[in-house]
Amino acid sequence: MSDRQDDFERGLKNRRSVLGEAWVERSTAGANAFNAEFQDFITRFAWNDVWGRPGLDHPTRRLLVLGMTMGLARWEEFELHCGAAVRASQQPGSGVSLVQIKETLLQGAIYCGVPAANTAFKIFVELLKKEGIAVEPAPLTPARRVATHQTFSLPQLHIALQGAGPGAPVVLAHALGLDVDMWDDLADELAAAGHPVLRYDQRGHGRSAVPAGPYTMDELVDDAARVIREWGVGPVVWVGLSMGGMVGQGLGIRHPELVRGLVLANTTAQYPEAAKAGWQQRIEKVEQGGMTVIADMVVERYLHEAYRREHPAKAAALRAKIQHADPRGYVAACAAVAGVDWLSRLPEIKAPTLVLAGALDAGAPPSMAEAISSRIAGARLVVLDEASHLSVAEQPQQFAALVREFLQRV
Repeated sequence: MSDRQDDFERGLKNRRSVLGEAWVERSTAGANAFNAEFQDFITRFAWNDVWGRPGLDHPTRRLLVLGMTMGLARWEEFELHCGAAVRASQQPGSGVSLVQIKETLLQGAIYCGVPAANTAFKIFVELLKKEGIAVEPAPLTPARRVATHQTFSLPQLHIALQGAGPGAPVVLAHALGLDVDMWDDLADELAAAGHPVLRYDQRGHGRSAVPAGPYTMDELVDDAARVIREWGVGPVVWVGLSMGGMVGQGLGIRHPELVRGLVLANTTAQYPEAAKAGWQQRIEKVEQGGMTVIADMVVERYLHEAYRREHPAKAAALRAKIQHADPRGYVAACAAVAGVDWLSRLPEIKAPTLVLAGALDAGAPPSMAEAISSRIAGARLVVLDEASHLSVAEQPQQFAALVREFLQRV
C-alpha cells in the first residue's frame, strides 16, 4: 500500500472516530465523479495531517472546531460537529463533556458575538433533545439568579449570592482544590426554598486572590468571618465540606456570634502525625510537578469507584477542575488543612451542629466525624452510605434533605 493510501486510511479512521461510522459511510458512499477527489483530499489532509497530529487531543480539537464554525456561521458544519460531540459526551472515556461544550459556546458569545451564540445554543439544545438527553428547566427566578462580586477587604475573595427569602441565611464553603461551583445544585435548591445563600472561593482558590503562603487555618477562619460581616445578614448557618468544615469549626469556636448552626461534612478536627507526613508529600509533588500529578489521586479520594464508573463525565469534570486549580494556592491551603487542630476546643461550640460522614471516605473516615460529634454538645452524626469524600456530589438528594431538615430546626 502506498504512503498516500496509508494517509487516506489513517484519516478515515480519525474521521470515523470523531463523526461516527454512519455519517462517514453516507459521506463516502455518496462520492461521485465531481467530488471524489475532494473527499480524498479532506480525508488525507484534514483528517490525517491535522486531526492526526499529536499536539492536541481529539476532545480539544472538537471544541476548537465548534468555536471556529460558530465564529464563521458555518451552521451546517457546526451542527455536524456539535452532534458528534454530544454523542461522544455520553461515552465513557471520550474526554469531552456537555459542560465543556456549553463553556465553549459561552466563550464564543464574547469572541464571536451574541447572535452567533444564540444560534449555537439553539442548535445545541435541539441536538440534546434529539439524542434523548434530558434538558432540565431552569427558570430565571430571583432564587436562581446569582450575583457575583469581590469582598472589599483584602485579600479579595470571590462571592456568589442568590436568594432573598425569609429563611435562615446559609453560607456554603467548598473543599480543597474546588470552588463555588461545587455547590451549584444545593445553592439553587436552598435559594428556591427561601434561604439567602452565599458561596465564596476561599483564598488561593477559584476567582479569589492568591496571596503568598503557606496559609494557616486561623487565616481561613478570619476570611470567613469578614465575608459574613460584609454580607451583613448573620448569624448564618454554615455548611462546610472538608476544608470548608474545618473553617466552620473554627468559626464556631472563635466567632460564635456569627454562627446560627453548623453542618460539618466529610471533615476532621485533627490529623494524626502519619497523615501530616502524607500532606507534606502532596505539597512536594505539586511544587515539583503541578496539579496534574495529583489530579487522579484526588478524584479517587473524592469520588468512590462505583460513582466514577457510573458517572464518567462528572469524574472527568472534577479532574479538570483539580488540574486547573492554582498550584500556589493549593499548596498554601494544604499547609492550613494539614495543621488543623480544633479537637480539644470543640466543646466550646454551642451552636446546633450536624456532622455528616461518608461510609467510604478514606480521607476523613466516620471515626473522625465521630470524634467531632462526640465533643460538641447535642451534635447529630449521620453516616451516608455509598459516599466517600465529596458526599454532596455522590449523594446529592440525601445530603440536601439532611441540610433542609437541619435548617428547619435552627
